[in-house]
Amino acid sequence: MNTTSSLQLTDWLPTTKKEMELRGWEQADVILFSADAYVDHPAFGASVIGRLLEAEGLRVAIVPQPDWHGDFRDFKKLGRPRLFFGISPGAMDSMVNKYTAARRLRSEDAYSPDGRHDLRPEYPTIVYTDILRKLFPDVPIVLGGIEASLRRVMHYDYWQERFRPSILCDCDADLITYGMGEKVNLELVRLLVEAINDAHPLLHYDENGEPCITRGLLRDVTKELPQTVSLCKKEEIPGGIKADDIVLHSYEDCLKQPKLHAENFRHIEEESNKMHAQRLLQQTGNKWVVVNPPYPPLSSDELDKSFDLPYTRLPHPKYKGKRIPAYEMIKFSVTLHRGCFGGCAFCTISAHQGKFIVSRSKESILREVKAITKMPDFKGYLSDLGGPSANMYQMRGKNQEVCEKCKRPSCIHPAICPNMNGDHRPLLDIYRSVDALPGIKKSFIGSGVRYDMLLHDWKDEALNRAARDYTQELITKHVSGRLKVAPEHTSDKVLNLMRKPSFSLFRQFKSIFDTTCRKAGLRQQLIPYFISSHPGCTARDMAELAAITKQMDFKLEQVQDFTPTPLTMATTCWATGYHPYTLEPVFSAKSPKEKREQNMYFFWYKNENRNDYRKNKRN
Repeated sequence: MNTTSSLQLTDWLPTTKKEMELRGWEQADVILFSADAYVDHPAFGASVIGRLLEAEGLRVAIVPQPDWHGDFRDFKKLGRPRLFFGISPGAMDSMVNKYTAARRLRSEDAYSPDGRHDLRPEYPTIVYTDILRKLFPDVPIVLGGIEASLRRVMHYDYWQERFRPSILCDCDADLITYGMGEKVNLELVRLLVEAINDAHPLLHYDENGEPCITRGLLRDVTKELPQTVSLCKKEEIPGGIKADDIVLHSYEDCLKQPKLHAENFRHIEEESNKMHAQRLLQQTGNKWVVVNPPYPPLSSDELDKSFDLPYTRLPHPKYKGKRIPAYEMIKFSVTLHRGCFGGCAFCTISAHQGKFIVSRSKESILREVKAITKMPDFKGYLSDLGGPSANMYQMRGKNQEVCEKCKRPSCIHPAICPNMNGDHRPLLDIYRSVDALPGIKKSFIGSGVRYDMLLHDWKDEALNRAARDYTQELITKHVSGRLKVAPEHTSDKVLNLMRKPSFSLFRQFKSIFDTTCRKAGLRQQLIPYFISSHPGCTARDMAELAAITKQMDFKLEQVQDFTPTPLTMATTCWATGYHPYTLEPVFSAKSPKEKREQNMYFFWYKNENRNDYRKNKRN
């Protein structure tokens, strides 16, 4: 990796016409519009897709946080792409990024320079698409990123307080590429380049005789492209409605009977977490939403290639002197794997990344760490060696044939699957190898640790010993004063609905943590995360949580009120009133007053909450 002083403007993807000209380009093949600031780093999705397509020989430009007011000059400045416009609305859902669970504006936008709020619209996917469609009516628009991914079918929108159809029905885009985008985008551009080489009959030629992809051409060649979503008339469904398709209840029927949406969600979640999924179809008005099954997970080699692309690991020079909060958080962190098999009811990871773990090779991880040590402001401390869950690296089913037939959304709830290989030794080897590198003083684990994986009886003493060794090493060598874990609640009834382990396991882990710290002479804290107002949780459950955490001498800091986000089981329960797997009624605290009352129990130690706490505890 180059040092900052040796970098040139052309080491980033071009963001202006001038930067394109520095590369000798008159036209880009793909132009990406991103609602995040442009940070050339593998934690930022638009950068990953841009670098990936660049590595295939394509000319890729990126327009970060275009001004959507006025004359739309940011949308026009790079002209028409040869292949398509891509829209990446950001690393977080735009509404979660912008608002709290109480629908209040957050203190800052973590993915914008200096945390500014005015650089990102609400629903940038829709806003950007509408502008581009007016300016370039015949150019294909492809949606990606978490906002479109989680809105690929009918979903509940908490901020609009209503059910919405697929986001393709709300904007005139041509295709959604959902989930992790490497495989699907590589195949997409391969199909389009092949269409140009074969002089496809729907190919367009500009005034200079140069070929350009049309909307009709893109739709024609991507009809059966895996991991995509399209919108078409019934007679246009590729192959017609097949016997193995899953036909969901229509959008209109679900509006009349929300319980039908709960039924739909079970299919949506199961197909998102299967090795060999089925196609999903949902009628919406006179059109049909067609969700093609996802690609199999990446191999380790494929994931390595994605992380080994020539990122500068830095914000674009245009942000000189400005702070991008999200970048500051991750600039000295390393992602070891993707995916999470926890299947937590309130989490979007399984809907976007899937439950199957894809791990980077040790060599790729060490290459990235060595690159970080050469950064001029690196002081020797890695902020995180992790992933969606810290301790799932290289974990998978012992018998993959069993996994190929499985449709459980969680591999560890209601019990850890007997086919799971929960070996912590590969992860310990990574920690020790990283810490042995020159320039590394200490590596911390900032990602959430699944303590149920550490306390489980694996029926194999080698695995149990590895779990104990990992626990000891984690607590004594990789905690930056405070270790964050996520019990989420104290009520086993609520925890079961959350797909989280019993609170008794947290008590057990806390005892191990306290004993280990005492023996090692370490003054460290265990910081638990909790959620209020989750479906199934009552005010009485929260009063009990307050009593239990008070007894355990916790003054809670890391707490949040449940935010219904698209395409999670918890949101489906909250919005429909029914559990998708049992179709039994589920209570949810919905009104601002109910949610406020539940949230106040986290802060029993504040004078203004004590009387209410005592009253509800008695009740």
